[in-house]
Amino acid sequence: MTNPHGDQPDISEDEVWRTGPSYLASNKPLVRLVARPLREFLRVEAAGSLLLLAAAAVALVWANSPVAASYDSFWHTEVGLEIGPLHLVESLQHWVNDALMVIFFFVVGLEIKYELVHGDLRDPRTAALPIIAAVGGMAVPALVYFAIAGGPETGSGWGIPMATDIAFAVGVLGLLGRRIPSAARLFLLTLAIVDDIGAIIVIAIFYTAELDMAWLATATGLLLVMVGLRMLRVWSFPVYVVLGVGVWFALLESGVHATLAGVAIGLITPATALLREDVARSYAREAITDHHLDADELARLRFLLAESVPVVERLQAQLHPVSAYLALPVFALANAGVDLRGGVVGEAMTSSVAQGIVLGLVVGKPAGIVLACFVAVRLGLGRLPDRTTWTMVSGIGCVAGIGFTVSLFIAGLSFPGSEQLTGDAKVGILLASAAAAVLGWLLLRLTSPEPLPDADD
Repeated sequence: MTNPHGDQPDISEDEVWRTGPSYLASNKPLVRLVARPLREFLRVEAAGSLLLLAAAAVALVWANSPVAASYDSFWHTEVGLEIGPLHLVESLQHWVNDALMVIFFFVVGLEIKYELVHGDLRDPRTAALPIIAAVGGMAVPALVYFAIAGGPETGSGWGIPMATDIAFAVGVLGLLGRRIPSAARLFLLTLAIVDDIGAIIVIAIFYTAELDMAWLATATGLLLVMVGLRMLRVWSFPVYVVLGVGVWFALLESGVHATLAGVAIGLITPATALLREDVARSYAREAITDHHLDADELARLRFLLAESVPVVERLQAQLHPVSAYLALPVFALANAGVDLRGGVVGEAMTSSVAQGIVLGLVVGKPAGIVLACFVAVRLGLGRLPDRTTWTMVSGIGCVAGIGFTVSLFIAGLSFPGSEQLTGDAKVGILLASAAAAVLGWLLLRLTSPEPLPDADD
């Protein structure tokens, strides 16, 4: 069959997409009923949070099932990497926590950098408040713990309730969707980043048996090299990847938590375009005037178009799905499995360690954040985020009480040689994190019962 204009045969729409470039754009039943709905679900912000919470639930069920032994044996399987003289052997869980999670922290660093340059954090008063809140949210829980469990054997656990788990805290906010103002989300994100950096500093100073200054200096030097290359306008992406891996490895060997590499590199990533957008547009117009693109023109056009968009924005778009749908769920699966069988919970809650952790995270964390914010606002050092009430700040403070990962890490360092105290601490962390998540979600849900409209509504 030919078309009305004569020379080209008519083909059906199905045939077009069968031979065309995009299967997802077709009208096939499998695409309409499964593929496109799944793609739209994955575009929703809450989808990543639901996947994260589901992975945590699977881990808990697995660790308390008849095959619980397989949970520990699987995640403690040693995996090695050997390149020339470099030999690195870690458990699978460590690879997840120290390597895979760098992707998440890198994305967080990119988001903070973008907001510092283009968003609300350009205003020093807006940036100051979450930083001050984070300090209060670290100091008060530590004091609460020390007041309850400050004895000679248990006092070393004061750092446990200081931490905020960014992954789960952001996940709880994600479940609320557009009910929470974007400025309030950024407030929590910034607070959690400062909180984690503070916790890492605490670990490095008070809980690190050995801090290798040579490796730490190497990591700092590599970061400075990256900054220098950026100033020289070196655009080679593989160069930065190699240097980034070097920063990660140097921090890992130094004794400092390796995920800090992701935050640091994200913060030094350019947030402004390397080329003016009009340059790319002008070249594109010239390139298509003859209605034909050769390979060289296409390569140059792709380069110009890419570099007219800030690197921060490009990397966010590329890595956010990897972070939300791979790094965070695998992280939860590897870390949320705590054995709660045999009356462990009841026994643990009679100990001052668990009591100090629960009160520190559930009560001390929000109290410290709200108090610090109140003082900062009264003194004119900062201002509340747009459309954010004091009740929302309290809810965010509760969500920040989800300690989990970093708290579990510090618990493993706090009581060397005492499995009982370490076990009590882990139970306290799990219960406190769950209580903080529920309280924070309820408070924020009641504060913003209706979804906020889009900016263009």
